[in-house]
Amino acid sequence: MSAVRSDAGEAAAVPGSIPLQASAAFPKAARLLKTDEFSSVFRLRPWRRTAHFVIYGKPTGHEARLGLVIGKKYAARAVTRNMVKRLAREAFRTRRAEFAGWDILLRLHARFDKKAMPSAASAPLAALCAGEIRELLDRAAREIVRRNGAKPASE
Repeated sequence: MSAVRSDAGEAAAVPGSIPLQASAAFPKAARLLKTDEFSSVFRLRPWRRTAHFVIYGKPTGHEARLGLVIGKKYAARAVTRNMVKRLAREAFRTRRAEFAGWDILLRLHARFDKKAMPSAASAPLAALCAGEIRELLDRAAREIVRRNGAKPASE
């Protein structure tokens, strides 16, 4: 087992191989991990809603972090939950600088229509989720600008 791991690490350093990009990572420091971190954001009112998602935000003054709550109640299949999480993490990762100093929490709050989207990870479902997540992140970014703009100029 360890030989396989060391070979994989060496392969990344081999000339001609594709190097890993550190900028494409989504480290633990960029995630809400503990229950108290989630509950401190949940205590606040939701900023915006779409048909399926709700977004919350809390100023922290530290790096931007993302928390995801994608429950079995609204997405019964693990394939669907994982797809939604991947889409949300990627959308947040590419725009993380816009949310500096804030904890952002995205929660799924409604079921997807099984008749319109029968497949658990279909392209239409992924497009719907990506569109709603993008819309919520746009709204959250505008809310952050509005709230940061309301602070006194002395800060």
